[in-house]
Amino acid sequence: MAFFDKVFASVGIGSATVDTKLERDRYTPGETINGVVEIRGGKVDQQVDDIYLSLNTTYLKESDDKKYNVTATIDRFRITSPFTIGKNERKEIPFSFQLPLDTPLSIGRSKIWVTTGLDIKNAVDPGDKDFIQVVPNQLMNAIFNAVDGLGFRLREADCEEASYKVRGRLPFVQEFEYVPTSGPFRGRLDELEVVMRPSGNGAIELLLQVDRRARGLGGLFAEAAGLDETNVRLTVTSADIPNLQQQIQSVIQRFS
Repeated sequence: MAFFDKVFASVGIGSATVDTKLERDRYTPGETINGVVEIRGGKVDQQVDDIYLSLNTTYLKESDDKKYNVTATIDRFRITSPFTIGKNERKEIPFSFQLPLDTPLSIGRSKIWVTTGLDIKNAVDPGDKDFIQVVPNQLMNAIFNAVDGLGFRLREADCEEASYKVRGRLPFVQEFEYVPTSGPFRGRLDELEVVMRPSGNGAIELLLQVDRRARGLGGLFAEAAGLDETNVRLTVTSADIPNLQQQIQSVIQRFS
């Protein structure tokens, strides 16, 4: 019977299982995530070569004029060296890692989750999937409030594949697409796209795409040629929060 237990374990039947328990499920970019990986042995002793945590999301990729969702690994963390998990043994391995600053926010269709896996030779890799909520930090919240205060309404938020000129270490950026419904830019802009790129010193680089509304025949030709869009970069810090709305308004006005 022991022989058959070993055979079954090698194909994932009666083998080790894994369950990750996070300290909480709500974080801001840059915060530390703490938790415990619980491993339960199967019907036989098994060598575990590696335990890893992967932080994942999805983004839209375009090919042949079609858009489709692709899973991307934001970061990957190895949390232990090789060890043996005994028959029916239970182990708890604590872990800690920093949520990367460029992790997308849980807004719109953007989902973020942690995947846990064990590398076990000749066995199916048992996995575990835990979703987390990534919420804006103080400066990000101030940016959202400033844009809202200028009369813009968030229409869509999504992670999309980006060009090498715009992307950071990841192949995508998270875009927040706004439309003006009131305030000084209603009737002047079609939309405003905002991308936030946090840096390690607490600053955020804002990439703004200002899409002007066509005015007259010349405006229609400009819109058809894509000349009605202007890309602007603006770096802000926590010190700018009291005057953030005025700063963003001033930048948009120059190109609207």
